[in-house]
Amino acid sequence: MIDINELSKLCETLGCRITPECSLSDYITFRFGGPCRALISVNSARSAAELIKYMKTTEIKYGILGRGSNVLVSDEGYDGVILLFGSDFSHMEISGNTIKCDAGVLLASACVRAQQLGLTGMENLFGIPGTVGGALYMNAGAYGSEMKDVVVEAEYIDENCELHTICKDDMQLSYRRSIFSGTSNVITSVTLELRSGNSDDIKKAMSECMAKRSSKQPLDYPSAGSTFKRPEGSYASLLIDQCGLKGLTCGGAMVSEKHSGFVINKGYATCADVLELCEKVKTIVKEKTGYQLELEPVILQ
Repeated sequence: MIDINELSKLCETLGCRITPECSLSDYITFRFGGPCRALISVNSARSAAELIKYMKTTEIKYGILGRGSNVLVSDEGYDGVILLFGSDFSHMEISGNTIKCDAGVLLASACVRAQQLGLTGMENLFGIPGTVGGALYMNAGAYGSEMKDVVVEAEYIDENCELHTICKDDMQLSYRRSIFSGTSNVITSVTLELRSGNSDDIKKAMSECMAKRSSKQPLDYPSAGSTFKRPEGSYASLLIDQCGLKGLTCGGAMVSEKHSGFVINKGYATCADVLELCEKVKTIVKEKTGYQLELEPVILQ
């Protein structure tokens, strides 16, 4: 049982904003999903630790959300509290060639700041939606670059609500995975180490990267980005193309005709539509090619 009044008092003490019965469709890039019991905008690592400790002590179900770019939320919503790592927790600290980012910093914002400082190494990551914390959680990457190429350190809250520091070598970074994946540990900050470069050259490379994305990806429709992980030995989009599944629909969800690796929301999709479509794609690809596709977005449940 969630005592909203008690939770609101704790939020007031911590200086965090709380919104009871908040629709999550506004916080998910797919633009669907029902309400959560309350959404709290986290403003610091200490606040996050205190809030998580409260949730565990009172046995309240809770989830962590950043930009919502790699997340699915059911149409019924989330029967618990969502801790939002967003604009209230997005400070960047510069020291030489390093940028220490709060977990709520948008990855794109970190890329732009690096460019302004003449620091190179993040150009290919520009345009990836999501926060720096979320990007590290899944070791996000594009065009041959991954978070593991630039991260050197992170801070996180463990299952006992204690704050720890971890270095890159201990993060077990691999394709779309990290030591944090599938655990209750919560990333609170990420330190990036870059190299000195020419600001104009970096800006040009970022513009070229974004142009490439725009030309190949359906950025004008809501989605969660790449819908399926890359199977070993092939590519999800190639397999889906080979099976003739471009344009396949379920309700308001459709396999993009521009890039078959994306399932998009045509404007009226539900979570059920997307999940049904993804299951159809997985079944047909398995039957025709032998490859077993795996969903990349996390289902908040």
